[in-house]
Amino acid sequence: MQEPPFVPDEAYHKEHHFVTRIGWLRAAVLGANDGIVSTASLIAGVASAGSSRAEILLAGVAGLAAGALSMAAGEYVSVSSQADTEKADLAREKYELEVHPEQELKELAQIYVERGLHPELAFKVAKELMQHDALAAHARDEIGISEVVQARPVQAAVSSAASFTAGAVLPVMSVVIAPDGAITMLTTAASLVALGALGAVSARTGGAPLIPAVLRVVFWGGFAMAATAAVGKLFGVSVS
Repeated sequence: MQEPPFVPDEAYHKEHHFVTRIGWLRAAVLGANDGIVSTASLIAGVASAGSSRAEILLAGVAGLAAGALSMAAGEYVSVSSQADTEKADLAREKYELEVHPEQELKELAQIYVERGLHPELAFKVAKELMQHDALAAHARDEIGISEVVQARPVQAAVSSAASFTAGAVLPVMSVVIAPDGAITMLTTAASLVALGALGAVSARTGGAPLIPAVLRVVFWGGFAMAATAAVGKLFGVSVS
């Protein structure tokens, strides 16, 4: 009995995948984590060195401003480099498609053969995809560039700066409200709780296991703060 022809129907079985969030999620989690850890570590180090509340607060605010700008600049530069490489590869591929279309067709078909398709079917698929959008087909299957993972420098820079600021505000506010003699303890405790919440939110947003994400971010954040506080205590000077 011959099977009925396939009729596309998006409403029949539509899945939701979290990989589409990977661009902004990575930058946001990195920024918030760095904002909490670096600012709290800076505050812990300066407080452990015996500095006054005003000096600790100044260090925290300076760390917030410098960190947010550094994150934005670093993300923009690094992701722009990735974007430049992608543009160069796409331009090279576009030239090859114009000059050597038959060779590019065979190359795409060979990719599908290596993925498990029969040679005849692979050639047919490659031909139809190239008739639809040759550059997009080669960008996706030959180079590995797609809308999901395409570099977006401005988005990465803004996400990193905003998330760093959001993360750094918590330890800075802890300095303001903490009683004398408890700045380090309160800042560390609040930052660890925030790191745990950040790990939980990022895991939930990305569809990843909750417990490993929380433990990972809390452990390394706590380690960084403890190490910096130890340095401040040991040398009795403000450190970052």
